[in-house]
Amino acid sequence: MRIPLDYYSILGVPIQASTEQVDQAYSDRTQQQPRPEYSEVAIAARKQLLDDAHAVLSDPEQRAEYDAHFFSQTYQSQPNLQNESQLEQLESHTSWIEIDDDQLAGALLILQQLGEYELARRWAESYLSSSSSLSPESGKRETSQRADIVLTLALADLELCRERWQQGEYEKAASFGQSGQDLLSQECLLPELRGEIEADLYKLRPYRIWELLAQSDKSPTRQGLQLLQQMLEERGGIDRTGDDRSGLSVDQFLRFIQQIRGYLTTTQQQELFEAEAKRPSAVAAYLAVYARIAGGFAYRQPALIAGAKEMLRRLGKQQDVYLEQAVCALLLGQTEEASRALELSQEPELLAFIREKSLDSPDLLPGLCLYGEHWLQTEVFPHFRDLANQQASLKDYFADEQVQQELEELLASIELQNQAAAVESPPQESEQAKRKWITPGVSEQAAAQAHHAEKAVSASTTTTQMATMEPPSGVSTQFTPSQGKQNSPRGSAPKPTSNRPRKRKKPSTSPDSEGRVAGKKMRRDRSRRKRSMRQLLLGFASLLGVAAVGFIAVGAYQRFQNASQLEGEQPSVGINQPPLAIPPPDPQKSVTENLLTPETARRVIQTWLSTKSQALGPDHQIQRLDNILVDPMLSVWRDRASYIQQNNIYRTFQHEVTVKRVNTSEEIPNQARVEAVVREVSKFYEQGQLDRSESYDDKLRVQYDLMRQADQWQIREVQDVEILQEG
Repeated sequence: MRIPLDYYSILGVPIQASTEQVDQAYSDRTQQQPRPEYSEVAIAARKQLLDDAHAVLSDPEQRAEYDAHFFSQTYQSQPNLQNESQLEQLESHTSWIEIDDDQLAGALLILQQLGEYELARRWAESYLSSSSSLSPESGKRETSQRADIVLTLALADLELCRERWQQGEYEKAASFGQSGQDLLSQECLLPELRGEIEADLYKLRPYRIWELLAQSDKSPTRQGLQLLQQMLEERGGIDRTGDDRSGLSVDQFLRFIQQIRGYLTTTQQQELFEAEAKRPSAVAAYLAVYARIAGGFAYRQPALIAGAKEMLRRLGKQQDVYLEQAVCALLLGQTEEASRALELSQEPELLAFIREKSLDSPDLLPGLCLYGEHWLQTEVFPHFRDLANQQASLKDYFADEQVQQELEELLASIELQNQAAAVESPPQESEQAKRKWITPGVSEQAAAQAHHAEKAVSASTTTTQMATMEPPSGVSTQFTPSQGKQNSPRGSAPKPTSNRPRKRKKPSTSPDSEGRVAGKKMRRDRSRRKRSMRQLLLGFASLLGVAAVGFIAVGAYQRFQNASQLEGEQPSVGINQPPLAIPPPDPQKSVTENLLTPETARRVIQTWLSTKSQALGPDHQIQRLDNILVDPMLSVWRDRASYIQQNNIYRTFQHEVTVKRVNTSEEIPNQARVEAVVREVSKFYEQGQLDRSESYDDKLRVQYDLMRQADQWQIREVQDVEILQEG
């Protein structure tokens, strides 16, 4: 058969190489050992090709004759090629040599060592495809080199995976790696190499997520989110230490999350981080707050902001989130509460800036408006795919009719609940009572969020602030987000008594009639609230207009950064600087550790049981025993398999394996003893007919003695310790 190689490439020398260079290259190549998984047949075939190349190129007469043909050769169609792509690959070369069929494994081994991975892969696939349709007689003759060609194909997949990884083509890299892993699993070969590919696929997963989410199509985004969910499940949460086998520490994983946030929309982030916050996770809850604030502001949904404010109230027990609470209160029109939250913040630089921009105002509202708008524009929107190019405008937000209507409904529901609570004065408000006074048109969820968020503020204070835009002269220093009730703010701000319910010692009406009275009062107040909202909008517009020029000139924007950070220092990761170093291509790399692990032990035992099924099965692939067994066990099972083949009988097997114990020693790291529970279901066939009397279903406790040779674990001896179930 023809193979796309030439003697110069086999030895790795240029055409102009001298005889001394040829001799030196031959010496170097013969000393270069292939991976130990290759069989002696493949290694001998490789050596024969090296000898042939050296014999021709080291003899002047033979070399001159070879060169004459070498420079005039053109490729012809190869009859065994399966498709046009293989022919195109073949035609890209300018020389070939004739080899015997049993030298194919050695030739592909040389191609693999030369780095011709694509070419080796195509020829290996072509061989495996054609050999699968061979007759049983020819199949037996070809099986001896099938395992070597499978190894070459898997190694080519591994190296192509790493090449694409380094080139930034992460999905293509994963495709090659998965192909190699599937091949080895299907062939039940080389568990160590399979583990090596699997380790690379786990480390590749964060890069795949980044690449998939960066695409604009919905399908890759869904796939990227699924991979991310898998990693989160394996880690146990966004800030947990579970092993997802990516090699990322908690800090590195948080950097990775920050890196991919810009490729997710507000809705995607809200769903993702709210689900993670239930584990629970303060980091995920904080990121969910950002998603709610961003979506609520950008898409004019104050109910989302009310939910974010409630989440911040819970987070406030663990960290300082008063600035975020102030912004939420501002966006909900609760200016007095926003001012109180500012006073409690522990961010002196930001407070100084806000006070500086509020010098001509009786409160901190002007500076908070400027800070809030800038914070949304520079620290919130850039982290959302759907908001990256959107402008944050408080003026447009409060001018929106939908926002005005929802804010009025939220405030109305709050005041009505407070009035009902003041009349009934229950010792503890039940969930049914919380829902009793929901205003028509307001969802139960929004009303409940608003109720919890505003529980600390009296309705009269909020209504007065919205109506008059006059802040209280003082702020109660006893206010904390976790308080159930709040004393009225100190000061002389006007408080209309008509909007302040009074607790009566002897109510003249029943609770139901009092509720109707309160409802009428709320309807009378709605027109006043509309005028108040317009006044608030005009106030924001004038404040923003007067201070815009001064704010743009301020060079203190760096002081805003702390407000958007996760707990602790939030690192910055560049897109072109991945958090993990990409492993360099290394054909000798192995994930084998110094001592045998339970997972590796399970794979070795599973490989042995699969090999036994093939050796004793209808195809009698006895030669595969060499890949997993060593003497004395190898000789014993060769004899058994040969006897079964000669007597025209065979067995089929099904296995279940559970590793119970692995005993290793640092003094003898290349030996191990494994105890496992194995269930073996076997059916016996003679002359093609099932013999039930020789079939069985047993559950055994088995002891395996393993030995590592050439970095591969093999089984030396097996002993049945105990029959747990016999059938």
